Amino acid sequence: MSTGGRLVDLVQNRIDEFLDARSPILAAISDDTVPMETISRDFLRFGKRFRARFCYWGWQSVQGVDDPGDFFGDTSRRDLPAVVGAAAALELFHAAALVHDDLIDKSDTRRGAPSAHRRFEREHRDRRFVGDATRFGDSSAILLGDLLLVWSDELFAESIDRLADPDNARAARAEFNRMRTDVTAGQYLDIVAEASWPHVPEARSIDTAVNVITYKSAKYSIEAPLAIGASLGGASLAQMAALREFGLPLGVAFQLRDDLLGVFGDSEVTGKPAGDDLVEGKRTVLIAMTRDAVPASARNTIDELLGDPELTGEQVQMLQETIRASGAIDQVERMITDNVERALDALDSAPLTADSRDALSRLAESISVRTA
Repeated sequence: MSTGGRLVDLVQNRIDEFLDARSPILAAISDDTVPMETISRDFLRFGKRFRARFCYWGWQSVQGVDDPGDFFGDTSRRDLPAVVGAAAALELFHAAALVHDDLIDKSDTRRGAPSAHRRFEREHRDRRFVGDATRFGDSSAILLGDLLLVWSDELFAESIDRLADPDNARAARAEFNRMRTDVTAGQYLDIVAEASWPHVPEARSIDTAVNVITYKSAKYSIEAPLAIGASLGGASLAQMAALREFGLPLGVAFQLRDDLLGVFGDSEVTGKPAGDDLVEGKRTVLIAMTRDAVPASARNTIDELLGDPELTGEQVQMLQETIRASGAIDQVERMITDNVERALDALDSAPLTADSRDALSRLAESISVRTA
């Protein structure tokens, strides 16, 4: 099995082990907490585990070993369980972010299945509760996301406590804390952008959209996991700087690809309805570039339709055609290519192990060309 496959299995096992330990705590509180555990497990059973992988390779890249051999079978690698645990904690944090993000965006689906708030809404109806089912679903999803945030912190703390070097543990904790602040602020910037766009000068709209994706996604998807992993391994200042120079532009490319998939992705592959970002009204770089390129009449149509929850299939197609005709897709593709090249250039001269540079290069390619 490949290194990536072994890592994914170890991370999943650590997540399952952690949830198994929390299950009796919830059960002791009340049988009514069962949906919280069930939905948590479902949300944490799938995914590409990009954050876990970047965390592991951030650690591996500073170990000073060009040929790691079978790290996963080497019991002398005493810090490996801590790294796997930290990687698993990142996946819990990501699950919390998805629960809250779907609620903020009023998204009905996640990975081809109902989103958490819709599942809680169905629970309300199935059990014939009184009151408003939608409000119950929304409130429950907020609490589930909060619970996953609490659990991610617990798992991270348990993991770094196992490190041999307490200085590395403190450095990793600082990176983890900064990541949480960045992504929360980035999420707020996103909702501000959706509410304030009429007051943002056209000349600033693209920069505003790039700033949103930098803090909401780019940093926490790649740069932060790399930095956390490198901290676990005791990275030097030069190694950390190189990983950041690689991770941030790659994270921007990652989110730009996500934005394209949110408008043009195959729903059977992405697990989201076609044009979902248009229905949700996301003011992405793609939309900012489209608005910047089209005449005022087309811009007014975009502004009128974007974010309409009743958007029809024909209107989605019309918006998609407007985006295509504007040339914005080509612009975003060039941005993706430029950012990936910047990342790979930083990696070429980085003071990291040869094996890790190769692995990170492959991850960069998979992120830039993915279809879901």
